[in-house]
Amino acid sequence: MDVDEVIDALYAAHPSGFTAARAEAATRAKKEDGPEAARRITALRRPTLAAWASNLLVRSQPEEAEQFLQLAQALRSAHHALDGERLRALSHQQHVVIGALAREAGRLAAEAGSPISEPVVREVERILYSVLAGPEASAEWASGRLVRTPEPEPEFPAVDPDAVRAAAGRRQDADGADADAGGGAGARAGTGVGATPDADREGLLEAARAAAEVAERVASAREEELREADEARRRAVASAADADAEAARLGREAERARDERDRAYTAVTGAEARHREAGRAAKEARDAATAAQDRLRALRTPRQGDPA
Repeated sequence: MDVDEVIDALYAAHPSGFTAARAEAATRAKKEDGPEAARRITALRRPTLAAWASNLLVRSQPEEAEQFLQLAQALRSAHHALDGERLRALSHQQHVVIGALAREAGRLAAEAGSPISEPVVREVERILYSVLAGPEASAEWASGRLVRTPEPEPEFPAVDPDAVRAAAGRRQDADGADADAGGGAGARAGTGVGATPDADREGLLEAARAAAEVAERVASAREEELREADEARRRAVASAADADAEAARLGREAERARDERDRAYTAVTGAEARHREAGRAAKEARDAATAAQDRLRALRTPRQGDPA
């Protein structure tokens, strides 16, 4: 047996059946490939629900996963040359991409028959932030065999989704205040990305390009799903209209059938009355005929004393 294929299958399946499937696979591996293969399978750990959804994303959307890994690499390269504040300038874009990928993981889980809750989707976001921050987490995630949420890199800024949301809100407030003050935003822009050295600026641009490509792929996929859903909706509306028309036709036919049934019952009632009347008449006629026969027989029977 191919042990790697077996491992991939174990991590692709829902975690609820992982332990039993692992035991069965280990038993089969021991028979076919020996104790070492069995030990390798037995040592596998069951993934959390969020890790399973993340593995599903990697396996089902390899192009988006590759683009996200490129984004992670670009951000880590920029991290070595830039301070945390400048890196956090990309946090909103990161947050949009990660949110879209986490929702995609949720959609895939639902398609697989196991919808995940909002807290689990948030945990998938944390996994993706950890992938951005560390090469080890990136490699583990890319393998499709993730077991749990990787530990975040403390040196990498804004790897926590809640921190990113808060930072994005603070930036929006600050930008609004600068706009009111007049000229402040423009002055600060002179010390931002445009004022960095060329290498630093190229690092930021590369990270931004990677993030934009991931976002574009996710957006294209969602737009295609929207088109498919719209077509399905139109088909459903047409089917409903056909069903309404058929129901109306059947309703009319049912009404005609009820009228025919009522007429038939009326005819039955009349026929039964006529049958009863005919029965009485027949009985009376039979009685009269019997009486006539009796009189005839009486007339034909000679009485004593009558001349012969």
